[in-house]
Amino acid sequence: MASSLLSPSFTSFLRTKDLSLYAFSSQRCLKAVPKRIRCSVAAPQRQPSTTGSVRTAMTMTEKILARASEKAQLSPGDNVWVNVDILMTHDVCGPGSIGIFKKEFGEDAKVWDREKLVIIPDHYIFTSDERANRNVDILRDFCQEQNIKYFYDIKDLSNFKANPDYKGVCHVALAQEGHCRPGEVLLGTDSHTCTAGAFGQFATGIGNTDAGFVLGTGKLLLKVPPTLRFVLDGEMPDYLLSKDLILQIIGEISVAGATYKAMEFVGTTVESLTMEERMTLCNMVVEAGGKNGVVPADSTTFKYLEGKTSLSYEPVYSDQEARFLSEYRFDVSKLEPVVAKPHSPDNRALARECKDVKINRVYIGSCTGGKTEDFIAAAKVFLASGKKVKVPTFLVPATQKVWMDVYSIPVPGSGGKTCSQIFEEAGCDTPASPSCGACLGGPKDTYARMNEPQVCVSTTNRNFPGRMGHKEGQIYLASPYTAAASALTGYVTDPREFLQ
Repeated sequence: MASSLLSPSFTSFLRTKDLSLYAFSSQRCLKAVPKRIRCSVAAPQRQPSTTGSVRTAMTMTEKILARASEKAQLSPGDNVWVNVDILMTHDVCGPGSIGIFKKEFGEDAKVWDREKLVIIPDHYIFTSDERANRNVDILRDFCQEQNIKYFYDIKDLSNFKANPDYKGVCHVALAQEGHCRPGEVLLGTDSHTCTAGAFGQFATGIGNTDAGFVLGTGKLLLKVPPTLRFVLDGEMPDYLLSKDLILQIIGEISVAGATYKAMEFVGTTVESLTMEERMTLCNMVVEAGGKNGVVPADSTTFKYLEGKTSLSYEPVYSDQEARFLSEYRFDVSKLEPVVAKPHSPDNRALARECKDVKINRVYIGSCTGGKTEDFIAAAKVFLASGKKVKVPTFLVPATQKVWMDVYSIPVPGSGGKTCSQIFEEAGCDTPASPSCGACLGGPKDTYARMNEPQVCVSTTNRNFPGRMGHKEGQIYLASPYTAAASALTGYVTDPREFLQ
């Protein structure tokens, strides 16, 4: 249990919530209450000598920001100028950020570092919408003007494979291309930039004005957030995925429960997760209001980064006596598959409680649920069932690499079949061109956009009215397991019907 190093005149309170319940009901009245509150008072200490100072323990997030601001010590609430390691922008926010940069720094101004700016078209790509297409043109002109090293361009919209530089969804591409490194500060003009916290770095979304300032200076004024700690222990059941874990957490603390707070994930369950599953966990901290999510870097992290980056990095870890605003504990072995019902990510329910909800479609894709392992998970359910889907099932790989994996990597236990072969046998739609797709609606000709008031089970991250297109559409957020199981029945379905 962490405790604070404070002067004798202060008392440190750390609230610990034991959430080791067998299953959470969807009813709010059954939320777990704090099991215990611990209080510790630091022992009397001598006054510090004149030759040095007392160092207060820090969390991971505080340490990263301290290093980036060249400070020896930081505490929650401090405002500091931070040196940015990577700035990412895309086709939706890039043109606006560029416009602000040029307005404030001059038409002929140069970006602070052409090798620390990563520009990734991914949102409104495969569309005939002229304004959307023009956004990518603006990015291209700027990158040529500034000689930007990392611009993942696309010119031929009729065949994404004809564009070797094109990647797809920015948050997955950042990881695949080696732009995520432990201990660094990564900012992006997208709220789900927090995904990169899976690599043990500070990663958060910023607005166009802030991005314009970073383009010119490489710095940004940030307030140090307090940290919520989530301890996830226990063996992960073979019917659960990280999407279930983060929906469970958001359902517990609400969409405002982590507002401007860091969410640190630790425990034996987290340690057992792959990098892609850790990315899912951090991806949705913003749906809880979080400033950033972070997972301590370990051998899994280092192995993933092998061959992806030539730059050195230095991981940091929370001190044993670091101060956490609250600590939540989960026994993952006792959890069940969950969904988030319309119209909020915290509208949690057990998947089995929604078995009478008839659906019209299933969508598997996005930065949250469109990674290679997400498609392998869905394929496992289809393979186990041996049946065909009963509703249209749309598949949108996040990146070009994921698309290639879908067509090349054998699914375990399939006798050598790839995801694409299993999807075809199950009657799914052919995997689409990699992009953000219909996750955030987009132009009306966007593949799989909800243009009618339908009910969809989706592996995406938000289910607000109009999020995937039609404002009367209903979106049930779920794991790839639950999404695939639901496609097979035409109803919201607990994946244990096929995985056990």
